[in-house]
Amino acid sequence: MTEENTEDQKYMRKVRSFVLRAGRMTEGQQKAMDEVWPRMGLTLEHGLLDLNDVFGREAPVVLEIGFGMGDSLIEMAKNQPEKNYIGIEVHRPGVGRLLSNADKEGLDNIRVFCEDAIEVLAQSIPDESLDCIQLFFPDPWHKKRHHKRRIVQPELAESLRKKLKVGGVFHMATDWENYAEHMMEVMSAAPGYKNVAGEGAFSPQPQWRPVTKFQRRGEKLGHGVWDLMFERTQ
Repeated sequence: MTEENTEDQKYMRKVRSFVLRAGRMTEGQQKAMDEVWPRMGLTLEHGLLDLNDVFGREAPVVLEIGFGMGDSLIEMAKNQPEKNYIGIEVHRPGVGRLLSNADKEGLDNIRVFCEDAIEVLAQSIPDESLDCIQLFFPDPWHKKRHHKRRIVQPELAESLRKKLKVGGVFHMATDWENYAEHMMEVMSAAPGYKNVAGEGAFSPQPQWRPVTKFQRRGEKLGHGVWDLMFERTQ
């Protein structure tokens, strides 16, 4: 390995699309991590997954990147039991809360990673295995000097395209207009996708996408909300 490649790898490890927030686990969240995680938790050590085996059935698979505290993901899994859901979140209290609520609801169509989504996609998710990838209200990194940290970049679009089935959809939502424009620019230029709403158009919020805490907060601040849905075509 060259010195240049080594430096590139160090840089990629330093630049994160998320902030690992500090937060103390509640007793209930820790209990869920101890008791529910063995049943619903997934790790990179599992290697490349057989998704039918993971869920014990064949069904459409939806993967959500950064589910926060997990309330909207729980609601979707509860309202759409015919789908399998994989959630990825680095914030352990959020993972604990989701596991606790999934257990209370008796849901068996959710599995969870507490890992960096980029690593999960690279090591655990087979190509052409996902029906939908969701990215709702990611950190906007609104300062111009931080735009390179935004998770929606050409490299991500290509890596997600490989994981989607042909006809599968990458669904994004944000309450930051500048980030919505950035998402539109990146995805409109990405090969192998088409905008479900038509060229340059934003999609209406689907009825099945719950209003999240971040959306409510943005609306209180006077922000709009923009959904973008891009389908893999090839």
